[in-house]
Amino acid sequence: MRIQKIISVVVALCWMGATNAQNVINLYSARHYPTDEALYSEFTKATGIAIQRVDADDAGILARLRTEGSSSPADVILLVDASRLWKAETEGLFLPVNSKVLEAAVPVHLRSKPNGQGEIAWFGMSTRARIVVYDKLKVDRQQVDAYEKLANPKLKGQLCIRSGSHPYNLSLFGAIHEHMGSAATENWLKGMVSNMARSPKGGDTDQIKSVASGECAVAVTNTYYLARMLRSNNAAEKSMAESLGVVFPNQGSWGTHVNVAGAAVARYSKNSAAAIKFLEYLVSPAAQNHFANGNNEWPVVKDLKFDNPALKAMSGGEFKSEVIPISAVGMNQIKVQQMLDRVGFK
Repeated sequence: MRIQKIISVVVALCWMGATNAQNVINLYSARHYPTDEALYSEFTKATGIAIQRVDADDAGILARLRTEGSSSPADVILLVDASRLWKAETEGLFLPVNSKVLEAAVPVHLRSKPNGQGEIAWFGMSTRARIVVYDKLKVDRQQVDAYEKLANPKLKGQLCIRSGSHPYNLSLFGAIHEHMGSAATENWLKGMVSNMARSPKGGDTDQIKSVASGECAVAVTNTYYLARMLRSNNAAEKSMAESLGVVFPNQGSWGTHVNVAGAAVARYSKNSAAAIKFLEYLVSPAAQNHFANGNNEWPVVKDLKFDNPALKAMSGGEFKSEVIPISAVGMNQIKVQQMLDRVGFK
């Protein structure tokens, strides 16, 4: 009788643990934005599923997943760059899934290619456009309305850009390679090196400020950095951003390059059903509006209406983006890195 009672208690405790596990997902996130807290709390409120989060950068998360292997507690992975999503997929760190909700919401070019079973390893959840800002007193808009023109000798000594090896630039350069091919891309990179006002340094916000201060006349940045300045409570910072010209390049050809923040189910997730539910929540109108209004990112869901005044001010509310597969951009980056080394793009 005593043994039977002990067994009953153990069974009950195991059942409770299993039940509780179904109400928790472990999230490894490279998104370090305070505004995302509301996103997570709203999901928990709607579903009863709690989120336990581990924060690191993209590289740190991938390193952790490799180290943990099959013992990893991770259920959901959030990364903020297409190249890292592609790399994680090729290393088998994601669990490919079937979800009609996700497939209906996320455009084909903003997610991984399906495997032989039609399953998809990762989905873009928001995008950031890689744009050009310029000094309106020194440069005409037509001089910088296409990425190719950044290599024009007329801009010699006027270009500011962050490190060529930064993931944001590697993704841009990988996209250019897809559009123009190897030889033309290498010549373009060489031309940009010749046009630099200084050696690459700093982040995207630093590039914007360098144009505003007169250190250079043209710079490359992601849209959400400029939008953050346009919405800043710091009057000087806001004035800086408002003084600059803004171009979404290649509107007359292949469209502006966009990078993605994306999500995937971890390969060894112990709660994949709840993990998929979280991914599906991220493409809901409420969550997509949160990405746009809370963190100045562009929604992936087509024709979604949002109210971010900075995004509307810089683009008129919409722009033509390229539609090459993000997965192809990732595959080009080894070639691009070799080009950067050859042309001296640090």
